[in-house]
Amino acid sequence: MIDLHTHSIFSDGALIPSELVRRAEFNGLKMIGITDHGDMSNIDFIIPRIVAVADELNRVVKIKVIPGIEITHVPPILISETVKKARSLGAEIIIMHGETIAEPVAPGTNKAALEADIDVLAHPGLITEGEIVKAKEKGILLEISARKGHSLTNGHVAKLAKKIGAGLVINSDAHEPEDLINQEKAIRIVRGAGLTEKDFEIMQKNAANLF
Repeated sequence: MIDLHTHSIFSDGALIPSELVRRAEFNGLKMIGITDHGDMSNIDFIIPRIVAVADELNRVVKIKVIPGIEITHVPPILISETVKKARSLGAEIIIMHGETIAEPVAPGTNKAALEADIDVLAHPGLITEGEIVKAKEKGILLEISARKGHSLTNGHVAKLAKKIGAGLVINSDAHEPEDLINQEKAIRIVRGAGLTEKDFEIMQKNAANLF
């Protein structure tokens, strides 16, 4: 099981990175992305620290730790330059906080994100067909979310992505220890979005192919 979207105490998560990684490893995960919330104010603080701890942990644990960031609530006009800055700081995975219906994300966030150098558009809400076509063209993965609220549009995202042939990924968006999911729960969430266990397997390959 690969989970590319989690949070530590460097944003609004409950755990220090080492405990987050250990709990994920205990749950049977093979790869975890630590992707704390960031904008122009804090990415230069967060990313180097996550990179440093990932380097240390990857020397001694079996689970692979991917240092990254979730660019969050950045005005659409500033998304591209913020993503470039995050990449230059060493983020190996860049997730964009999409237009979830659970939060007042600025209109145009999905569109601007898909024009930037991101890897995953998280919980993209009522994403349009045109935006999904763009995601497919650029190889950007669309997230099926396990997180309360953000998961409300999983069915919409899954249906259009399957129709258009865009890549999907399943992530926990974990903030608390109990938010982490194992493979069994991930498959149930995928099935709840109207997809199949085969789709879950493809999602895992999509995630692995980013690295």
